[in-house]
Amino acid sequence: MADSNPTFIPGLELCEGFYREAVDPILHNHFRDVEYAAALIGSGSEVLGFDTEMSSDHHWGPRVMLFLKPDDVSAYKEAISVKLSEQLPRVFRGYPTSFSKPDAENQGVQLLDYSETGLINHRVEVLSAERFFDDYLGFDITTELTAADWLSFPGQKLRTIIGGKVFHDGIGLDETRKRFSYYPEDVWLYLLACGWSRIEQEEHLMGRAGYVGDEIGAGIIAARLVRDLMNLCFLMEKVYAPYPKWFGTAFKMLKSASVLEPMLLKFLSASNWQERQKALIPAYEYVAVMHNILDIAEQLPAKVRDFHGRPFMVISTGDFSKAICNQIAASESADPLIKRLLKEPLIGSVEQFSDSTDILSNASWRTAIKDLYGVCPVAD
Repeated sequence: MADSNPTFIPGLELCEGFYREAVDPILHNHFRDVEYAAALIGSGSEVLGFDTEMSSDHHWGPRVMLFLKPDDVSAYKEAISVKLSEQLPRVFRGYPTSFSKPDAENQGVQLLDYSETGLINHRVEVLSAERFFDDYLGFDITTELTAADWLSFPGQKLRTIIGGKVFHDGIGLDETRKRFSYYPEDVWLYLLACGWSRIEQEEHLMGRAGYVGDEIGAGIIAARLVRDLMNLCFLMEKVYAPYPKWFGTAFKMLKSASVLEPMLLKFLSASNWQERQKALIPAYEYVAVMHNILDIAEQLPAKVRDFHGRPFMVISTGDFSKAICNQIAASESADPLIKRLLKEPLIGSVEQFSDSTDILSNASWRTAIKDLYGVCPVAD
């Protein structure tokens, strides 16, 4: 019988145990000749390792993704699913192994659904790696990755692909995941330039809005600047940023966070633009030092200055993005598309020019986003 109040177990640990103790023995007894990988990657807070007891109230529980070769999916998917429905334990570590049917009115959410009789409606998903990456990323893993692919992938999804865990790998799933470990050097530099550009475009506007008494407008711009600084830190430390719910949680795990978090909290809690500006100055200067330590372009002053004689303190008026772009332009190995994009306004990746949840979470948009980079105009 399911425990009405089971001790919380982090989902990744729960699912690995479920695979090793419940799923694997059934596969070994009935499908030992089928090659597969067992993993938990893709969507879900547990994949990121950020799930809590609250996470267990929906779309969470003992589950596994079984990746088979494409031909084996069609040959064995139904048989494996049926056998698991018949033989899986009804409860694993206090949690039901059966789930409700997907709720069509609520984004397909499934809930833990214990029953003492009947087949188990488990969440052991049988699929191919090809199908997963096509559905989740909109990418054909039999093809080569291009610069346009990297720019059109949401980094928050890439984090969930290299995150999670592979429990067993008989088909080379880990090698496929390694392809997405991090951006190529030229793409990374371009994203850094675009990250700086976002800050350079708005760093003086927080003070300008506050100067005319618009503290709401100044606060909104301040929050945008904090987000852009944090995103820049993720890029500098070569870590994919997760989606908004876990953005701050993941930021705390960065090396720079121990210094920056107190500064940014003080900045966000300030009551007026003058206090915000005072709190932001050390954060600006710290991130500028981080840039110089990377040694990816010319060394630049890591001290704020006034904005063209106005009482608004800024760290750059275009110097940082320009220095990085110059470095890319001088590189003989940089991708031609990246060099061409340097001639246009620095829009960056899909995550840098859009925060639409639908665009970033729905892979069906990726073809259109990728095409954007192929048809962008080139300045004379």
